[in-house]
Amino acid sequence: MDLTFFITAFTLFYIWHIMGVTIGYHRLLSHRSFRCPKLVEYFWVVGGYLAFEGSPIWWATIHRAHHRYTDEPLDPHSPRDGWLRAYYGWIFGAGYPDHICPQEQAKDLVSDPLYQFLEQNGRWHRAHILAVLLGIAFRLALLLCFGWTIALASLLAGVLVQQVPLLLNVVCHMPKLGYKNYATNEDSVNVWWVALLTAGEGWHNNHHAFPGSARSGFRRLEIDPSWLMIRFMKLFGLVSWLREETIASTFKTNETPIASRAQ
Repeated sequence: MDLTFFITAFTLFYIWHIMGVTIGYHRLLSHRSFRCPKLVEYFWVVGGYLAFEGSPIWWATIHRAHHRYTDEPLDPHSPRDGWLRAYYGWIFGAGYPDHICPQEQAKDLVSDPLYQFLEQNGRWHRAHILAVLLGIAFRLALLLCFGWTIALASLLAGVLVQQVPLLLNVVCHMPKLGYKNYATNEDSVNVWWVALLTAGEGWHNNHHAFPGSARSGFRRLEIDPSWLMIRFMKLFGLVSWLREETIASTFKTNETPIASRAQ
């Protein structure tokens, strides 16, 4: 195996899959922080889906509930309920809890026929199994068309990316592991190495202060590759509108409380 070729393929797949989560699932579907043509939306969402992230409707609905109830008893995955539950325990429910309803909290997504199919009528187990099967089928297609090096690079990138948001749910809500730019009324913190793994999502305290912003890295050294990609797409007309908070005028240190703003 050509190691350089494998590393290059792995890196490219990792970028597509992680930005599929950060740009597609998170900043676009969950927070509607920018607008783009449907083909662009599907390009990023499929990248996230093939990282075994599950139904886009399920993901966005759960994430919106997380912002609505951050670190409260109804939060789907707060580390206050134990890090194992925050990491993966919340995934294995049979269906949506009573306080979480995609027809109410994700009305903008439930009418999309592709997302409806991937949602499997809200039956989590079926939707998760479908995500795994389609993820494996994609790698088998790569194997047949391009060989095992490409297929393995994609599979490893997808499995790694699948773990990264789960890690973020834990690490970026443990105050001792990061820092706050904003004194939000929950436990979110910025963690630089999580931002590195997630293409900018690790600036999590910033995100909880301004959840509707397409930009998460605010300070000079808070590099946000997902934001740079969104700006790059806008430059070429692939993004028609985006929401960026006026950080220069609203930035506060953690000495000044600021309420966490839900979408």
